[in-house]
Amino acid sequence: MVKAVIGDETQLTSAEDRLSQSGLTSQVGLVIGKLSSKLDRGFIFDLVPTPPNDAGEPACSLLETTKDDNKRKGFKSKSQPAVDSSSLNIDSDWVAEHARQVSRMLVGGMKVIGVYVWVSDNAFKNSTITLFQLLQTVKGVAEAAPVTETDWDERLLIHICYSPRRWTCRNCVLSSNITSSSIRPCDFKMGRVLSSLQAFRCTYNFKLRLPVTHESASNAQTLGSILRHVISVHAKELRDAKAMIDGHLVGEELCTTDGTHEVELLLPFTKKSLVEASSQKDVAGVLVFGGSVCSYAYSNSKEPVMQAVADIKDDIIRSLQSRLDIICDEADEDPDPIDNDGKDSRVEKLPEKPVPRLVLNSLRRTCLLSFPRRVFVPWLAGTFICDYLQPSETVGVLKEHCVELMSMEAPTDPSTYLQPEVEAPSLITESFWDVAVPNHFAPVSSLEKSRQVDMSVESSRQSNQPFNFNVFAAVCFLLFAILVGFVLARQK
Repeated sequence: MVKAVIGDETQLTSAEDRLSQSGLTSQVGLVIGKLSSKLDRGFIFDLVPTPPNDAGEPACSLLETTKDDNKRKGFKSKSQPAVDSSSLNIDSDWVAEHARQVSRMLVGGMKVIGVYVWVSDNAFKNSTITLFQLLQTVKGVAEAAPVTETDWDERLLIHICYSPRRWTCRNCVLSSNITSSSIRPCDFKMGRVLSSLQAFRCTYNFKLRLPVTHESASNAQTLGSILRHVISVHAKELRDAKAMIDGHLVGEELCTTDGTHEVELLLPFTKKSLVEASSQKDVAGVLVFGGSVCSYAYSNSKEPVMQAVADIKDDIIRSLQSRLDIICDEADEDPDPIDNDGKDSRVEKLPEKPVPRLVLNSLRRTCLLSFPRRVFVPWLAGTFICDYLQPSETVGVLKEHCVELMSMEAPTDPSTYLQPEVEAPSLITESFWDVAVPNHFAPVSSLEKSRQVDMSVESSRQSNQPFNFNVFAAVCFLLFAILVGFVLARQK
């Protein structure tokens, strides 16, 4: 349970000044930070306002109402003047969607840990409806941007009051039945947070081969759903991986040195459930999912390094899931049905948008799918956030996302962006009707992928050439033997 919350003094003071100078009577946004179970503390890095919705309406507003108890009772009294009150109205769904988009841009050790609201004390305490709206908003944000797979069942609600000026932090316990008792006050103070973070970096290379059996293929599963299953299965294997930091095996110690620390993950040697483990009569095809993922994570200097390793692992899995979500979201925007039976090519590079919607048992040829590439953008106090670029997109897209989602000005110099992923993760599906040999499919680079695909096509042609030559040689030898035998028989 979070007992105390520390906010970065520089960023929160800047946010307070921005709000006070904006002239707004209300605003809602996301709390970016980290909840540490090891320290029972929460750390706030920054506050990110939720932008207006597609219709241009703000995510929250004050509804002015006038209550006159005297008129309701039918008489007037000078001792009981009319009281003006305001009720807070929040677009919870839009705030949750904002949280979902922002969570994709955060790296390891950075999460959407709650909601903040800028409103007067009277409007905040006006009615139980306002409190219920806030709780529903916090819960919606938690569901849209989970902290971990098992998830932390707490989030923060920050109330910044401008009349009188003060900060109040509340801990919201999430449950199926949210009531006023779900909110508990917690200690809040400002201090050094971002400057005390330790940076960790990992380049994770992986290659997953998943046999597709006739039974699973008959269920008409799409590539998108199968990939989600592959990622979730690999997440369990990744949690058991040992780690080395700066060449040393990780223990429970603290990290006391400065600079960016290099993390290497060591997966255990386990028997993989690949095509080799399945009989050929059961295997209908094979999915090969591989590539390189660059991961960053930030940990408080008082946390053990094992927490940083856990954040790195979580970031790798979330990065793969985010890329798949981006592709699936774009595929959902395309209403046209997918038809792959009208082409004769043995190997086909299909459009990226509809690939996740392809039904596996409808495939007749090799399918290639490239995932978006991860790019890191400078954020606060030397830290980085990230975004994803499709092969056809440029860095200019990142600037739009940073302004719209993170309310920040992205650097204009492209050299400040980190682009370590030269080759993003990719997927290859071998022809559904041909049982694949795993060694034929090991995607490492686009050049190798094209060569491997070409080899898979040409190998079938070349394999027939020796066969034809052997048959021809055998026939010739047989005819020669018959001719020799006939000549010898004539001589006798």
